[in-house]
Amino acid sequence: MGEHHLPPEPTDHHKGGKAVHADDLKPARRRRYGYYGSTGSGALSTICSVLLLLILLAGVIALVLYLVYRPNSPAFTVTNIAVYSLSNVTGPSAGLPAAGARAPNSVAASFQCALVIRNPNGRSSARYDRLTAYVVYRGEAITAPAEMPPLVQDPDSAVVVAPVIGGGGAAPVPVSPEAAAALANDVSYGVVSLRVVLLGRVRFVSGPFRSGWRSMYARCDMLVGVRKAPGNVGAAAVPEAPLFGNPSCNVDI
Repeated sequence: MGEHHLPPEPTDHHKGGKAVHADDLKPARRRRYGYYGSTGSGALSTICSVLLLLILLAGVIALVLYLVYRPNSPAFTVTNIAVYSLSNVTGPSAGLPAAGARAPNSVAASFQCALVIRNPNGRSSARYDRLTAYVVYRGEAITAPAEMPPLVQDPDSAVVVAPVIGGGGAAPVPVSPEAAAALANDVSYGVVSLRVVLLGRVRFVSGPFRSGWRSMYARCDMLVGVRKAPGNVGAAAVPEAPLFGNPSCNVDI
């Protein structure tokens, strides 16, 4: 039989050398170090910090300006009221469509109300526009809206307006039967609860700052003393009707 020869052993087997791994045969990756990377990150961080500081500073300035120039709502006070006419009206004058039909309930009323408007803002003037006033009884209007001229008011000042509401040839205002009956009863008693409503818009001006136009809704509740007219047709004309208690006014803007 022929002789079998074993393959020769690696020469480094007896030298204690380590085996070569496949990954060691791959070309080494070069690590690149950016010399300007840290400088760019620092500049970006500085810019962000400056922008944040400016935003915070602008917010603080805006808050201070708002607290200093923040306008307060104007205040209204009723000083007196004159009752020129106040009576129920039925029949053709109230708009009866045909003879024999049931007459609608209407009220013919005319007043002149003195209102004191006070601007409590010491740094802002007030501008009023599109002002209208009317009188309400038991939640129902008993006069047509009366237009008022625009008004300019200085800071921390008061002005008196005295619009004539109703009358002047205006048609009677339709009301519910319940309101007509209650009005006749109150007139006979001598005291009528009325509400004067003032609608419009207002804006405030303080130096270079101007607010936008805001809707205004003011209402003043009062108890008015009236005298019964001769012939039992309503309240007699009273140049200055007495006011009972302190009329209260509320303003929504």
